[in-house]
Formats: sequence, C-alpha cells, structure tokens
Amino acid sequence: MTATSTSTIASFHLIRYDSVAAMKHMAFDRPLLRGAGGLLFWRLLGTGQGRSMSLGADLRRWALFAVWRGEDDLEEFLRASPIAARWRAEAAESWQVRLAPLASRGAWAGRDPLGGLTPRPAGGAGPVAVLTRASIRPGRLIAFYRSVPPVDELLRRQDGCLASIGMGEWPLARQATFSLWRDREAVRAFAYQGAAHQKVIQRVRAHDWYAEELFARFTPYAGEGTWDGADPLR
Repeated sequence: MTATSTSTIASFHLIRYDSVAAMKHMAFDRPLLRGAGGLLFWRLLGTGQGRSMSLGADLRRWALFAVWRGEDDLEEFLRASPIAARWRAEAAESWQVRLAPLASRGAWAGRDPLGGLTPRPAGGAGPVAVLTRASIRPGRLIAFYRSVPPVDELLRRQDGCLASIGMGEWPLARQATFSLWRDREAVRAFAYQGAAHQKVIQRVRAHDWYAEELFARFTPYAGEGTWDGADPLR
C-alpha cells in the first residue's frame, strides 16, 4: 500500500431487514453511493448463510464495505445520507465498525481499494478484522464450493474467531468474507494451523482457482449496533 493520507479509513456495515423486499435497495442505493462525498471505494454485498463463502444466501441481510477519504466524510454519510437514515428507520438489526489498516495485498476489480490507506503499526494486543475477496475462475467453481463446508466447520470451532460472514457481489463467482478475531495470534492459528484451511490454500495455488484476489487486515474500532444479537467486539 502506498501512503497518501493518514486520515483515510475503511468501514464495514451489516444490515438485516425483516423482509426479502430489501433486495431492491441493492439497486436503488447504488446511485446514492456514487454521489456520496469522500467515498473513494465501495461495494454492496449480499450475504451467505454460512461463516465463510457458501452457496446459501440470506436475502434479508446485506453488507457495505467502504473506503473514505477521511473520518469526517463517514460521519457526514451517517448523519445525512438517506441510506443511513433508512438503516436507522427500517433495519431489524444493524452493526457497523470503523477499520484502521494494518496490511493488504491484491486487487478488487483491477485496483487496490486500500492503496490510499496508511498502514498503522501492528503492535499491541486487541481484535483484528480480516477481509478476503476472490474472483473465482468459472472452471474452478465446483471445486471451490466443494471445499467450503470443511472451512465453515473449522470457523465454527475456531478458538478466537469472534464473528465471520460470507458475502458476494455477484452470484457464485465473486465472493468475499469479513471476519473478526480476538487477536493476531488467533488469525495465525486459523491461517497456518487449520488443516482444512491449509488444504484449500494449497489447492488454490496449485490449480489457479482465482482470477483475482484481495487479502486485508485491519484494527477494528468504534463498533456500533449488534450482529446476530450482540456486538462481537464487546
């Protein structure tokens, strides 16, 4: 990542509605987000029913990942945007968090969305947020989704995983996950000691499953609301 602004931040928002009619917001919110001040990068994402990337979709719950020029721009969006106003008025449950970057590699739609974020020192204990995103090659879709259940099961049993959700910006082939971890050691244990996860990573590399991928770590702070009935950072 190149350092261009010490104030640039990211945010993650998870919104659940009572009805699948909320699907319409995926279309109607896009023009509003394109016009939001200080919004450098954003993706509206549908969510899965598992903790990792999965075929099952939860049509009542949607996510937004965003990168902002500065914290003031995010504050203005939350204060004045009709999108944020609807979240407050209509959402059955919502949770959001601000994200200070630690490290990233890869690309999303041909660019590094985190290239303007200045990495912060990784020292100190505390929670870590991880964002992964992959564009899966069509010929590797069956193999990819066959590999998901063991990873989902590992996440359910993984000590130190506070919360995790699978997401998608396009059916089947463009998938992402957002997860919260107790600390860096918990992230390492999942990444390097979990047999199911290690097996998938080896197959990804050996058989070139992804046309594009992104991996990023953040320090999460200023979480608000609830995710499945609780704030996972408290």
